[in-house]
Amino acid sequence: MTHAMKAILLGIASALLIGGCATTSTGSAGAVDTATDDAAAAAQTDQVIYRIQPGDKLYISVYNEEDLQKDIVVRPDGGIAFPLIGDVQASGKSVSQLRDEITSRLAEYIPDATVSVSLKEVIGNKIFVLGQVKNPGEYVLTGDIDVLQALSMAGGLTAFANSNKIKVLRRDPATHKKTVIPFSYKKVMRGEDLEQNITLRSGDTVVVP
Repeated sequence: MTHAMKAILLGIASALLIGGCATTSTGSAGAVDTATDDAAAAAQTDQVIYRIQPGDKLYISVYNEEDLQKDIVVRPDGGIAFPLIGDVQASGKSVSQLRDEITSRLAEYIPDATVSVSLKEVIGNKIFVLGQVKNPGEYVLTGDIDVLQALSMAGGLTAFANSNKIKVLRRDPATHKKTVIPFSYKKVMRGEDLEQNITLRSGDTVVVP
């Protein structure tokens, strides 16, 4: 098996694991990364590590500390509250980065704490592809995905799609202002106006009339 094929297989395995439960833990003996971050580290040139988003459900625990084991939903502002250390910014961090920050901040109270952070449910980091595609619905962003890739994830266009009038609907989470971004499938496929093929953000909706 070639090195390129091994990298592709590792990337696919990592993407599949993201939909499940990505768990990492650390302690005085060192760090053990599993699931999302472990697979991504093995193919770091091919796979983007999942970043926590508002709405995602986490399970955080400290070994041998029953009062420090809890399910937590990331707030709309991207933060979480954890006993002893208070508010922690979770949004935008990988599972292992959040684990390391909690471990560091707990050190004042529990030296050599063994912290585990599990991504139990991916809710926040999603896009939506609707209209004349073969598989409309919601899709989890596992890395940087552009419009053309999102359409591919949705099975491609149907025979009835108006490929020149596709739109990306985007809402600014801070101001709630809505933006409509046009996308011409035919032009992009011809290699024209490639700036239309934007990288999608969490919450974006691609509409194919």
